[in-house]
Amino acid sequence: MGSAATPQVLNGRAGVEVQLLDMHRFYGAVHALDGLSIEIRPGELVALLGPSGCGKTTALRALAGLDDLDGGRILVDGRDITHVPANHRDMGVVFQAYSLFPNMTARDNVAYGLRLRKVEENERRRRADEMLDLVGLAKQAGRYPHQLSGGQQQRVALARALAIQPKVLLLDEPLSALDAKVRRQLREEIRRIQLVVGTTTLFVTHDQEEALAMGDRVGVMSSGRLEQLAPPAELYERPKTRFVAEFVGLTNRVSGHARDGEVDVLGTRLPLLAGSEGTGPVKALIRPESVRVTPDESGSAAVVAVSFLGSVCRVQVELPTGELIGAQLAAADAADLAPAARVSVAFRPIPVFAVSDRG
Repeated sequence: MGSAATPQVLNGRAGVEVQLLDMHRFYGAVHALDGLSIEIRPGELVALLGPSGCGKTTALRALAGLDDLDGGRILVDGRDITHVPANHRDMGVVFQAYSLFPNMTARDNVAYGLRLRKVEENERRRRADEMLDLVGLAKQAGRYPHQLSGGQQQRVALARALAIQPKVLLLDEPLSALDAKVRRQLREEIRRIQLVVGTTTLFVTHDQEEALAMGDRVGVMSSGRLEQLAPPAELYERPKTRFVAEFVGLTNRVSGHARDGEVDVLGTRLPLLAGSEGTGPVKALIRPESVRVTPDESGSAAVVAVSFLGSVCRVQVELPTGELIGAQLAAADAADLAPAARVSVAFRPIPVFAVSDRG
């Protein structure tokens, strides 16, 4: 999960505070940003997470100056930049598409923004080489984009964004075009580099694993609004709204009865999180890793399927109520489980979110 380690700042440039204040944006009848407010601390990486159309990319584009606001303000380092043109905002932007110049080497691509700023040639080369070394591509400086893999091209795009020493780094789904293995490797590299450089960063993604792995804090958006902004562990373990509880991570919906701040599920009483449905029949939202499945010949539940996922297994179980529930177990703990095996089911006594039994 995300690290809150103090950045080791490259070139002595510390991060700046970013404030998005009551932002509104309309596209016809669509309210893409509906009063969105976020404060990003100096040097922090905030990941915005949400489904397609939730407004996360609109928020990033507004901060970059690529989209106008219909209401609200944007402050960077205390300065109101709401109406400042994009080319005067001092932002480094990396998009999903690498957008490298095919007729330029990696070094020249990285130095392009410095050339536009009329930085002297020797300094351009020095900073471009420094950035390529930072992203692990010093030996590929003379190669052209077609001679680089997708992951390498995205590293060049990141180096180009950082070469201008931006006040804020904006990453818009930068890994979604890459295969899973490269994506995992590159997200770790981006996080390492961001900590070294110390640049305040907004990272937009629809991938929960990416958001939780990279963000100091993760903001979950829905319909143009911020549902919750919190460190990854808090967001996962203590969701504040039904949307966050259902959207982040895998969740079982298990019938129970709520009363006095607790919910009874199969005879186990679990504490309820704030915002839960408080009384009567409910659906308790229970994480698969909170479900304990034990072989038991007299058990009232039965295994439906077992999926091996390396170090863990996903086990689907049918409860006495006829409901299906998923459990995530260490592979060794699932060794004796097979379809049709009788089992008993229990739950870790940690707080859960509960919603109406009718919806």
